[in-house]
Amino acid sequence: MDIDRVSMPSTSTGKSHLDHRDSRASPLSKNESEEAETDSEESDVSGSDTDDTSWISWFCNLRGNEFFCEVDDEYIQDDFNLCGLSSQVPYYDYVLDLILDAESSHSDMFSEEKTELIESAAEMLYGLIHVRYVLTSKGMATMLEKYKNYEFGRCPKNTLTKEDIDGAYFGTTFPHLFLMTYGHLRPQKAVQSYTPRVFGFKIHKP
Repeated sequence: MDIDRVSMPSTSTGKSHLDHRDSRASPLSKNESEEAETDSEESDVSGSDTDDTSWISWFCNLRGNEFFCEVDDEYIQDDFNLCGLSSQVPYYDYVLDLILDAESSHSDMFSEEKTELIESAAEMLYGLIHVRYVLTSKGMATMLEKYKNYEFGRCPKNTLTKEDIDGAYFGTTFPHLFLMTYGHLRPQKAVQSYTPRVFGFKIHKP
């Protein structure tokens, strides 16, 4: 398969972050600083823009990625944990270097189009790794903290009395395994049933 012809969606921000740490560290003039501040306000990145911000922290702090937890570098560096993923993600080696903030000797040779493909592939690979990580004891504990902090939101449904909601992008096993592991968090049965009404009148059941 010609890997250069693989079509992938653009990144969340639509900007290049292949070398996001170096771009933040470069000196700026007054006008450039003002433009950078404007861009920062428009950006989805939240939190501190320090030189030592890792790609994983940057990605998890993007608006819309709040449900993701930060996967340990040690977990990603273990080839066993990533078994089978290299065939699913284009530019796998470059993408893995990007996620782990490893310097690539060929990064300066990439075209803008190829850079965008690598960035998009990095998001996809991290998601695939995340699915596996949240099933581990350490990943489960991390998700428990997010659950306790209501980072998954609360259900607005009337009869659920604002129960916690499990997030998405965690695979089909995680929600059930999570509640089996932490049984005390299992939702209780509703004490009242919802009665649908139209203009205050109960709907007739045929």
